[in-house]
Amino acid sequence: MARLAQTAGLTDVQQEILSTVRDFVDKEIIPVATELEHRDEYPQAIVDGLKELGLFGLMIPEEYGGLGESLLTYALCVEEIARGWMSVSGIINTHFIVAYMLKQHGTQEQKDHFLPRMAAGDIRGAFSMSEPGLGSDVSAITSKAVKDGDSYVLNGQKMWLTNGGTSSLVAVLVRSDEGHPEGTAPHKSMTTFLVEKEPGFGEVRPGLTIPGKIDKMGYKGVDTTELIMDGLRVSADRVLGGTTGRGFYQMMDGVEVGRVNVAARGCGVAQRAFELGVRYAQQRHTFGKPIAQHQAIQFKLAEMATKVEAAHAMMVNAARKKDSGERNDLEAGMAKYLASEYCKEVVEDAFRIHGGYGFSKEYEIERLYREAPMLLIGEGTAEIQKMIIGRRLLEEYRFQG
Repeated sequence: MARLAQTAGLTDVQQEILSTVRDFVDKEIIPVATELEHRDEYPQAIVDGLKELGLFGLMIPEEYGGLGESLLTYALCVEEIARGWMSVSGIINTHFIVAYMLKQHGTQEQKDHFLPRMAAGDIRGAFSMSEPGLGSDVSAITSKAVKDGDSYVLNGQKMWLTNGGTSSLVAVLVRSDEGHPEGTAPHKSMTTFLVEKEPGFGEVRPGLTIPGKIDKMGYKGVDTTELIMDGLRVSADRVLGGTTGRGFYQMMDGVEVGRVNVAARGCGVAQRAFELGVRYAQQRHTFGKPIAQHQAIQFKLAEMATKVEAAHAMMVNAARKKDSGERNDLEAGMAKYLASEYCKEVVEDAFRIHGGYGFSKEYEIERLYREAPMLLIGEGTAEIQKMIIGRRLLEEYRFQG
């Protein structure tokens, strides 16, 4: 076991789960990841393997057929999976955000209906906030739900759905003005709908179209899509929690889990970049000795390792805070911000250590170099994290003058 990114105080069960996941990553993901990524191919065999391991039910309570594990266990598993191929961690992340929102906010009927099949991996989750005309400004959502008898009719266009095609359940955030008078704050007139659909592209149910995969620089393999609702009819019992107007709070709760996940992904990618850099530095010779013996390279390795260690510690702290039932938006924001920035820097240093070979598609670092930027914007940009952190600090350290 490597010295870096160790986590103190884990139970025997947690250690066993992590050991199993690491073995799976080393044997089933790392050997095929770069080839699949270059083909932009969905990693079906890997996903089937994760399903067999029970990872789709990792955080779902045991009463619904899951493993009932903590956010910390989940985050450490994500770190291992992202170390192998970040796209695979994206496939389970959106699934877990939806499962977490159901567990925390769903009606009993919604939990009974969805969670057992989500735990088995038979239902795959995706969630949708963003739209083509907005990014971080969630309050500007224009997609709308209008009450019609015992159901709602949804119209609008959503953007950047991870697992948009392969999922069979999408949690969609839209505006619903029913019961909310004119002038209500935008975030108090939003509702999350649980939309069931067939996996695939095109019209996946009446009124719901998934046009196709968005072609991306990195984060390949996993499908990222748009979602178009045109007269989509959803029954009232598929309002998450059964009450309209709570959607913004439900989504933000889910995104806190997502931010810990993105931090964990940053930790995993950075860890892999360090592994590749430190290995290559001992193999490559210049001026009659391995480049690892040049002080300039040792300085890079020292900085990279320190960043890997620091990001891991902050990610673990944010996960443990959430597990304890405390508010963790400050810690999750800090962890996501630091881990994603450090990931980019560690990957770039590993790329520099590889020299010209880092630019070759034969070397794994080329893939990591294209994957790292997604973490700078996923689940809220660095600038959004800094706004969250700044506001929370001013709450905590309010000047009493």
